[in-house]
Amino acid sequence: MRAHLYDILARRQLSALFQPIVHMQSGEIIAYEGLIRGPSDSPLHSPLNLFKAARANGLTVEVEHLCRKVVLERFAELGLPGKLFLNVSPECLLQRDARHGETLEVIHQIGINPERVIIELTENQPTYDYDLMRDAVLHYRKMGFQIAIDDLGEGFSSLRLWSELRPEYVKIDMHFIQGINHDPVKLQFVRSIQEIAEKSNTRVIAEGIETQAELLVLRDVGVAYGQGYHLGRPHPTPARAAPAEVVKALSRNGVAVYPQRAIDKQATICKLLHEVQAVSTSMNNNEVYGIFQRAPDLLIIPVVDDGVPLGLISRFVMIEHFARPYERELYGKKSCRQFMDHNPLIADKSTSLQELSFRMAQADAHHLFNGFIITDQGRYLGMGTGHDLMREITQMQIHAARYANPLTQLPGNVPITEHIDRLLESGTRFWVCYFDLDHFKPFNDVYGYRRGDDVIQLTGNLLSSYCDPDRDFVGHIGGDDFMVLFQSEDWEQRCQTVLDEFGRNVLDFYSTEDRERGGYISEDRQGKKVFYSLMSLSIGAIRVEPHQYYTHHQIATAAAESKKQAKKVHGNSLFLDRRQALNG
Repeated sequence: MRAHLYDILARRQLSALFQPIVHMQSGEIIAYEGLIRGPSDSPLHSPLNLFKAARANGLTVEVEHLCRKVVLERFAELGLPGKLFLNVSPECLLQRDARHGETLEVIHQIGINPERVIIELTENQPTYDYDLMRDAVLHYRKMGFQIAIDDLGEGFSSLRLWSELRPEYVKIDMHFIQGINHDPVKLQFVRSIQEIAEKSNTRVIAEGIETQAELLVLRDVGVAYGQGYHLGRPHPTPARAAPAEVVKALSRNGVAVYPQRAIDKQATICKLLHEVQAVSTSMNNNEVYGIFQRAPDLLIIPVVDDGVPLGLISRFVMIEHFARPYERELYGKKSCRQFMDHNPLIADKSTSLQELSFRMAQADAHHLFNGFIITDQGRYLGMGTGHDLMREITQMQIHAARYANPLTQLPGNVPITEHIDRLLESGTRFWVCYFDLDHFKPFNDVYGYRRGDDVIQLTGNLLSSYCDPDRDFVGHIGGDDFMVLFQSEDWEQRCQTVLDEFGRNVLDFYSTEDRERGGYISEDRQGKKVFYSLMSLSIGAIRVEPHQYYTHHQIATAAAESKKQAKKVHGNSLFLDRRQALNG
């Protein structure tokens, strides 16, 4: 292998490829990353294998210098526009030898301005001498080069490198880019990096972009530049312009649909933990009564022997016993086990709030008052109260309803509002469609809430199925009300398909008799028997032109008015408020 490496070095058997880096607003190619390949018929064709072999044989510096020379010469030969990202490993950057200025020498020989070259630090070692790194980077900057850090988020210490070196560019590792349009965690990571970059005057490059949906989410987050197969593959003679469909997509005004956070079902009862001093069964009832007397706010005392919880003693149970004639004389000196609830509610600290809430609902009513014991692998940790549990569950439900509807899992009011604000800010045309079920309440009264929930889920599924997930935002306002924010030009056709499918599918929820007569009898609010038609879907639509509306409140009002008009039409209907469009 060593001989093969020497042969490659002697005969310069390396070739350069270039991958474009694209400006995310204009679609213009602003730079190319220079990549290297070994001889095509060799196991060292792959750069990974080439540098692994070089490292194993102590030839890293020699191989890297040749790679840089080959890339620089080919870049100049092709006359490529923009900047060149040149890969350099930190270990080579730190070489204190006579060849330190060789890259600059090559650049001057072939006539490239150093300001067009960005030194891209590729990380492959776990530790660095950061003082040395800063000195080396300063040295390169004095020569006119800029600095980039590669694979941010992937390597051993890239965040520390960013802090220490203050590079002009950071490249986010492809792991955080691919599938970002479906993953709220990846989206949050990139948003955070973008925020740090803006504060530190660094430009972000997203690596590994493979789809238009990923591209548009990244553009909307504010990432400056992109790189990946969707924008251009590495090539010996790369294109000088990004693909036409990429330029067209980036020039469109619309906004990407961000992935929504899921409802947090992982919150555990740990957050409800109160440290409550336990007593052992060796303590008598008089002593426990004395504890209650000294602590008027103490309602429950856990009974624990050798770390294992056995039961609970309630203040009110004990006071009630001691208030009876002779009970104190009879039981005062006996073990507190006497008045203990032997079957307390016990839960491990890892138990989810939902799971404990379900158990509490199934258990006897007194557990809600007594609370529950929290353990760690069977050992007593502390107590939790029923009141705290109910409060947390209620807050979770309120939060969930605002962010995602628990029944359909579709985004709730807060994300709907945020998306409308983004659309308004982008200055794009879009359509707001307010979907509402007709005769839903009487259906619920006759057929029950379970079947009512099934109809709501059907509606949510139909909307999700017939909307473009990358361009159209589907939200569930609550109950039987939904809202879709369309950027798809064929929105009307999509709505018509939803109406047709709903009309066919909703029949399955009725009895044969009701289907045949086209409705059913139910009581109205005055208690009178009324014949109701089968459920239908009404859609009130408004078209929003740029600068026609300024707040989501105005849009909500206009959409609600349009929905009112749609509900006046019998059966499944779509009403577009053309007055709104004309007013714009």
